Order: sequence, then C-alpha cells, then structure tokens
Amino acid sequence: MADTKPIHVLIADDHVLVRSGLKLFLQAFDDLELVGEAGTGEEALAKCCNIAPDVVLMDLMMPGMGGVAAARAIRKQCPEVHIIALTNFQDAEMVQQALQAGVSGYLLKNVTADELARAIRAASSGHSILAPEATEALIAATAHAAEVREEMPISLTTREHEVLEWLAQGLSNPEIAHKLVLSPVTVKFHVSNILSKLGCASRTEAAALALRLGLVSNQSGKRHAP
Repeated sequence: MADTKPIHVLIADDHVLVRSGLKLFLQAFDDLELVGEAGTGEEALAKCCNIAPDVVLMDLMMPGMGGVAAARAIRKQCPEVHIIALTNFQDAEMVQQALQAGVSGYLLKNVTADELARAIRAASSGHSILAPEATEALIAATAHAAEVREEMPISLTTREHEVLEWLAQGLSNPEIAHKLVLSPVTVKFHVSNILSKLGCASRTEAAALALRLGLVSNQSGKRHAP
C-alpha cells in the first residue's frame, strides 16, 4: 500500500527560537513535513503563493504585516491553504479578528506536541480547532450579541438547522454533504445563508452563537477543541 502523503507545514513566526522549536516538533511526526519558514507576514504570504503548503502555523504578532492581516491575504490569494493561529494572546478581540480573517484554528503556544499535531491534521481536513481558552473567550464575546439577537427571531429553514447542527460539531462542507446526502455546493449555499442570518463572520463564531442560543444540541462543538 502506498504511503500517505505527509501534511506540508509552513512556520510563520518572527522569533528564530520559536521556529527552531517548531521544526524539532515537526520532525517527531512522520505525517508532518516542514516545507518552509517565514519571519514576517509578507514573507508568509509570498511563500504560500510559491509553495502552497497544506497548513500554516501563524504567529499573530509579527513586525510589518501582522498575522491577522497575513492570514486574511493568504486566504484570499491561496484559499486552499489552512491557517492555525499559534499565539500567546487569548483575548476575545484577538480571537474574533483571527477567525474573521479566516484561520482554521486558534491555539496557545503552551499547547502540547500531540495536541498541535492533532490540530494540524484536523485543519488539513477542513476542521476548525480552538484552544479551550479561545473557545471561552469567543463565547464570552458573543454573549452580548446573543442577548440582542434573542429579542429578534432567527428564521432558519429545517435544512439550515440540520446543516447548522453538523457545522457546530466541526464537520466540513463535504462531510456535511455526505451526512445529509446533498451536494457540497448545496451545503456551501446553506452555510452562507446561516452565517448571514446569524450575523456571523465565520463557521466557528456561528457554532458558538448557535450553542448559546440553543439552536443546536449541547453535544455540538466538541470537535472545535483539540
């Protein structure tokens, strides 16, 4: 049987010591392969366009183009690249900015090697991964918005409720399509409508808000944390 293709990873961090540590970490896993390094957001964007990695480990606080701006630019120019924000910051505003920029995950730098490896594998498959601290910050940030929206009826169709339930469990569009026997294009259309109706900028934000509003079951969202 042919070997599985390794997940190609690009490290973007302005600290040489951090990059060195992440390189050693990647060497410990046969299914993860380092394909490039970047010390700035601009360099990360350029290398993503040239190398097309599967996953980028992105520091958010870098000189010049910061990680959030870099993530937004990468997602625009290289939409097939998945980005995990790897940072020391866990405040709600930073989490929201990163998610709105299109990152697939938000982890703190105190994450264990096994947790980071699982997050990289999950991100490469299209899943959203949040550190528990980031999840708490995001839920807290949506609390006020949820209270406001509780006064406004949210009209989701039966199919949109079904899609939202699976979305909140971290499934990608192709996986939801398989579960509901729909085409990925149809699922993408429903997800777009759901985000619009909930007033959310990302799938993860929609999942957190839906959970708070009771639109999905309490078991949803478990796959959003490593």
